[in-house]
Amino acid sequence: MSYITPVTFEPQSEDDPATNVSRVNGLYALRQSTVPAAIWKRSIPYSIQTWFDQIDSDTLPWARVKLMTQDVAIVARQACDEAGLPDCSERDWFVEDITGLAECFAGIMSARRLQIRFDIITGNACKKFHTDVVKARLICTYRGPGTQYGMLTGGKEPDQIFDVPNGCPIVLRGMRWPATDSECFRHRSPPIKGLGITRLNLVLDALDHDDDQGDHVNIHPEWVRDESF
Repeated sequence: MSYITPVTFEPQSEDDPATNVSRVNGLYALRQSTVPAAIWKRSIPYSIQTWFDQIDSDTLPWARVKLMTQDVAIVARQACDEAGLPDCSERDWFVEDITGLAECFAGIMSARRLQIRFDIITGNACKKFHTDVVKARLICTYRGPGTQYGMLTGGKEPDQIFDVPNGCPIVLRGMRWPATDSECFRHRSPPIKGLGITRLNLVLDALDHDDDQGDHVNIHPEWVRDESF
């Protein structure tokens, strides 16, 4: 999987506040002053998506771990092992994809350490449009509907709601981003309560230098499902 490719931009609605790119390194557009969020518009291979949709939800990984960027693959495999996710070529693709996204996000943020989360969501988590209390965040939904976003209008909820396609990573600015051009951009988890849907999210946050406690993997001793995100 190559992550060093020419950057092109996908056609998008004039009203869409996010920037759509066709290569992973296009996510670096987040550094531009006028870009509150960037989405890598891609299609996951059909066989991989079918595997995600059909796998037993009880074997999906869930975790929250602080780690060095180079340890992402190790931790991703451990999370899969802990959850009992079958070892197969589709799982290898999953781990490789997570690793590539983490490398890209760490580059965007100039970060040595990350917090990685695997969230399994079955209800209306974060149903209100909001901005995360971080500098920036990467979210990729591998199973179920993706993140929704829009712009506040007159201090009210967005009039127009956009959906991040399943399998497409989005990087978004948070409240700690130094610029304020994106202060009206908001996002939320799609409301799915009562629909029998299970979502699997990868969430990446960059850790500040103050939180840098050495070159080690901080693996929580317990893996806990958490529907509050």
